[in-house]
Amino acid sequence: MPLKNNVRALRKQRSLRQEDLAEALGVSRQTVIAIENGRYSPSLELALKMARYFKTSVESVFSLDEGGDF
Repeated sequence: MPLKNNVRALRKQRSLRQEDLAEALGVSRQTVIAIENGRYSPSLELALKMARYFKTSVESVFSLDEGGDF
C-alpha cells in the first residue's frame, strides 16, 4: 500500500531547501528527495522526527493511499 506524504508542501511553506530539512533531520538530501517523490517510506523514527520538526502529527505528514485492501 503506497504511502502518501505532504513533506514537500510542509517544507515549502517554511521556505526550506531540501538540504536544510535533511540537515535538521540528520539524513541525506537524497533521502528527502526520495521521500518527497514517494520512492522511499521512512522508518517510524524518521517519520516521528519529521512530524516533530514540522510541529504536527504524523498523520498530517504521511497517510496511506486508501486505494488498497487492508
